[in-house]
Amino acid sequence: MDSNRDTKETFKVDGMHCASCANVISKELGKIKGVKQATAFYATEEANVDYDAKQVDLELMNERLQRLGYNLLPNATTTPTTGHDHAPVVELQATAADHLSSEQERINFALPLALFTFVGMMWEVAVMRFDVIMAFPLPEAVWMFMQFILATIIIAFLGQPFLQALPRFFRFGKANMDTLVGLGTSVAYLYSLLAMFFPQAFERWGLSTLLYFDVTIIVITFVRLGKYLESRSKLRTGEALSALMQLQAKTAWLQKGKEFVEIAIEQVQVGDVLQIKPGSSMPIDGQVLSGEANVDESMLTGEAMPLHKTKGDQVVAGTINLDGVLLIQAAKVGQDTVLAKIVTMVKNAQNSKAPIERLADQISAWFVPAVLSIAVLTLLVWLWFGSVAFAISCMIAVLVIACPCALGLATPTAMIVGVGAAAKRGILIKNAESLEKLHQVTTVVFDKTGTLTSGHPSVSKVSSASKLTEDEVLSLAMSLEQNSEHPLAQAVVEFAIAKQILPQEVEQFRNLVGEGVTGKISGHSYTLLSQSSAAKRYTLPDSLQKALDNSESALYLLDEKGILGMIAVADQLKPTSEVAVLGLRRLGIKQVLLSGDRQQVVDEIAAKLDIKQARGELKPADKLAYIKKLQEDGEIVAMVGDGINDAPALAIADVGISMSSGTEVAMSTAAATILRGDLLKVETAIDLSKSVMRVVRENLFWAFIYNVVGIPLAAGVFYASFGWLLNPAFAGMAMAFSSVSVVANSLRLKLILK
Repeated sequence: MDSNRDTKETFKVDGMHCASCANVISKELGKIKGVKQATAFYATEEANVDYDAKQVDLELMNERLQRLGYNLLPNATTTPTTGHDHAPVVELQATAADHLSSEQERINFALPLALFTFVGMMWEVAVMRFDVIMAFPLPEAVWMFMQFILATIIIAFLGQPFLQALPRFFRFGKANMDTLVGLGTSVAYLYSLLAMFFPQAFERWGLSTLLYFDVTIIVITFVRLGKYLESRSKLRTGEALSALMQLQAKTAWLQKGKEFVEIAIEQVQVGDVLQIKPGSSMPIDGQVLSGEANVDESMLTGEAMPLHKTKGDQVVAGTINLDGVLLIQAAKVGQDTVLAKIVTMVKNAQNSKAPIERLADQISAWFVPAVLSIAVLTLLVWLWFGSVAFAISCMIAVLVIACPCALGLATPTAMIVGVGAAAKRGILIKNAESLEKLHQVTTVVFDKTGTLTSGHPSVSKVSSASKLTEDEVLSLAMSLEQNSEHPLAQAVVEFAIAKQILPQEVEQFRNLVGEGVTGKISGHSYTLLSQSSAAKRYTLPDSLQKALDNSESALYLLDEKGILGMIAVADQLKPTSEVAVLGLRRLGIKQVLLSGDRQQVVDEIAAKLDIKQARGELKPADKLAYIKKLQEDGEIVAMVGDGINDAPALAIADVGISMSSGTEVAMSTAAATILRGDLLKVETAIDLSKSVMRVVRENLFWAFIYNVVGIPLAAGVFYASFGWLLNPAFAGMAMAFSSVSVVANSLRLKLILK
């Protein structure tokens, strides 16, 4: 055991069958000395455990749980140290698939028997209640014996989990859904068995000889069918995470001299040079050294169009080389890659609980004991007012219709689908609470630099104040700046290259520190100066001055005679900023711009985007105070930023949204991260949250209504007034499909969010 530090692990839980199981597991683990916090999740059948490895280990935890029928599987979902190998996850997925396959075989065997029994039961009901003339096709004694044989086969073949729950209940007092089904079907089977073999004694004691073998057959089969369909659907809710895991390459082609050798992915080290062939996934994050290819990044960023990669471009693990051969140098490997961080973030989000889920958890905690109490009360009341057979029938119906699963699955299944759908769109949600809060946002606060703007200078306009054309001004400026590493120089060069303007040969080049650059081109001396330096030497033309707005800086081109032209440079708006702000406005969400830049620059950007509230020259503490004031005024605030100076504001906001193009600090602080810095996805995230919460509310409504109406109906509450009574077999079928309907409604999100 690791005795040096606290340990936080996620374990797969074997034997978890309902939301009550999750509560039992959480409480039992929490009682162990050395376990600081434990939370089990029914939707993912996992448990997060924070424990002191010096006092407790997996064996001790399992010793406590195995007596209750549960078992923790080690390292179920934690990313290994290398970050490459998701084998434990893949193995567990394969195990789950194998389990579903074997379960399907059992269902395929039992379902025809249950349907045959159901048809016979309905025929009997028609004969007794509706005076159907057609006689039952089998003699009563033969039909009774067939039901006995079928019930015995079903309870032995499919009923073990329910029967095994009974001794644990009587010994440890821990009950779950299996306990309810086990009690109901066992009572039905034993009563029917005694009534069939000792009919005279039952008649002598005034007991009904009505048999409930059909209840045992139908309830067990349909509950297992419901569990099978639920498990299959739950696997589908995690498809996005599984797809992300499958993106990781298993091997890589390492350059050794002039040859390339295939190695396991965990052997790749930072600095290694790898060859990426067409159709292959990028094994690591790195930089292209040579080659050209189109790369599909859609699974990681939601971008539909492939991106063209060439020398100097960055690539990330999990993206797919569609064509061409690339040589890349590894920059980040293992758990440091973008893919590994995304997998971790999505997994953590899916294994978190939203505030709205607390109500369902609280109800689930006392749900099974309450149902047991209601079942006993139902039995006692109807023994007093009715017959023994009627009392037993109502008690069995109460036990088998009650379903904590629907309540337990209502929120997490929708959240899992929502988090996965967000990840596929390039939006990483930190936890379920953040996803829930997004739909409540009333104000979005934007940082400027790197959020609304590109974050780096680029040429906004070129103007001439001489006989030179604008392209000639740009050509001379580019020729001078190609030898400089200043950000403004790079902006000029990039703009000229984009316009396919070629540089000219420069002689006697000199860097004028703090002022600009100078040199000779075709025998003439030219100088490119900053605005302040040019103003000291010459009177700047009004035409050029008026062409500038507050957000632009200027570089002036001069020769021996004077100013030839101007190149305006600015941190320009992202192409999506205007559409993103307009989209939020359509949703009725207010926008605020907060920046550390000059107030004139901030006002200029705000005017272009029609943002009414804009503040500049703010320090990080000022941004934080401004957001606090908005919250005090009743606003639910989302902060969108990307820099270290945005981290406090991201943390204090109700929902912090970071651009992945920003700093690690901003991303780790934020509640959500938008890959590739696409501002349009802020609106997408809010819309997605609204869809998820709408489905959550639908799920909770139907789960509550199902139990609130179903349990009294089964208990015979409406029998005296309306003659309504629920046959235990129908109760079992209804319970089986209640949780399936909740999961199916959550999966409907996949269609809504397409």
